[in-house]
Amino acid sequence: MALTNATISLKRSFLTMTMEQDRWSRVKGRLRSSVGEDVYTSWFARMDLEGVQDESVRLSVPTRFLKSWIQAHYAERVLSCWQAEMPEVHRIDLTVRSAVRPSAQPKEAPAPVEARRAPMPELRSTATAPVSANHDALGGSPLDPRLTFASFVVGRSNTLAHAAARQVAEGRRGDPVMFNPLYIHAGVGLGKTHLLQAVTWAGNSGNERKVLYLTAEKFMYGFVAALKTQTALAFKEALRGIDVLVIDDLQFLQGKSTQAEFCHTLNALIDAGRQVVIAADRPPSDLESLDDRVRSRLAGGLVVEMGSLGEELRHGILKSRVAAARAHHATFEVPEEVLHYLARTITHNGRDLEGAINRLLAHSKLNNRPVTLEMAEHEVRDLVRPQEPKRIKIEDIQRVVARQYNVSRSDLLSSRRTANVVRPRQVAMYLAKTLTLRSLPEIGRRFGGRDHTTVLHAVRKIEALVSKDTALSEEVESLKRQLQE
Repeated sequence: MALTNATISLKRSFLTMTMEQDRWSRVKGRLRSSVGEDVYTSWFARMDLEGVQDESVRLSVPTRFLKSWIQAHYAERVLSCWQAEMPEVHRIDLTVRSAVRPSAQPKEAPAPVEARRAPMPELRSTATAPVSANHDALGGSPLDPRLTFASFVVGRSNTLAHAAARQVAEGRRGDPVMFNPLYIHAGVGLGKTHLLQAVTWAGNSGNERKVLYLTAEKFMYGFVAALKTQTALAFKEALRGIDVLVIDDLQFLQGKSTQAEFCHTLNALIDAGRQVVIAADRPPSDLESLDDRVRSRLAGGLVVEMGSLGEELRHGILKSRVAAARAHHATFEVPEEVLHYLARTITHNGRDLEGAINRLLAHSKLNNRPVTLEMAEHEVRDLVRPQEPKRIKIEDIQRVVARQYNVSRSDLLSSRRTANVVRPRQVAMYLAKTLTLRSLPEIGRRFGGRDHTTVLHAVRKIEALVSKDTALSEEVESLKRQLQE
């Protein structure tokens, strides 16, 4: 039977889109290799391709802050990565994605484990917490109605974070606060935003408490706008009237005055017994751009890490996404062998799992073909990534070096200059520079507040010694292996 013009046009459009996405995947790979995994995760993980036309590429990010930062620091890098794939590209247009306002707040209903969905991409609607204020920022950042507790898949890596978030959400006004602040950190796509928005939805469902969800970028925008309109006092008073303040993406909080105001707000809310919930992509000690007082206050609460998704959890997420897709496409089926293959090979984060199911759904519906293992292997090949090297922390280096040289970690941070402490300290600084992305000033700060020139001297000293001292060279390589295992 002949295909209709509409079907042919749809297939052509889909093929074009697929080619663009494949090219975009290769560009992201180049960008990741160029800037490193940590920088890529912080600034580019939420960048999406909107389209390619003639000599320009349209990309989007979720916040104005990300847009301005990328334009100021990485515009040429992004363009060169695209030109490596498409030499004819001469311009990158970066925009901020908009959101759609839902008509009503979602109601949570109990759901079986297999019907719960994975952590979803941060596509945020503009439903807001019931906060009365004259500032746009105090209307809250957009919320996604899908990101509730009912749709969160619980597994070994996120059990504690989920339980703590539940405890916060179920609290009532006047109840004693158990964890304050609750600080959740995890890599991209592991569900921290899902939990924070679930806390907001659940907390506001009874209208008993004022629960406000803000991204760090929205907090900055609100404070700067209040300063410009000379309404900073009203802004501060309104924030301090919140029962539960939820802050997402704290790693993006910039500016001394904004950080100072955040610190004052944090202290005021905690001292008044109000709940604060925060999420970031790293623990408080690694937020080097924040003031020491802020990091100390954040670390004083409950700090919970959400680890990588295990295979069993990934399998549950995939099943839940298929169930969610079937609600709109009743005939969509994914064989169990395909689910097992996807759970075994797509290991990076929940968003990749979401993308894999979307691809299978698109190909199945547009080509009118059942999902097979062969189809899955072909369509998700770019999502199968090599295992990433372990992310090494300065604290890990200090602990391992101290154990190796039979000194204490406090010795490494102290001002002692005896031979049995100076050499281990220099080795630890050298490893911190070669195995992490931390700057010399940051490394110096983490070694007892030393100047960056001291760190540079230590690095150069060890570099010179390992080139001619075989025993020291073997010691350093042994330490590297211990840290990387």
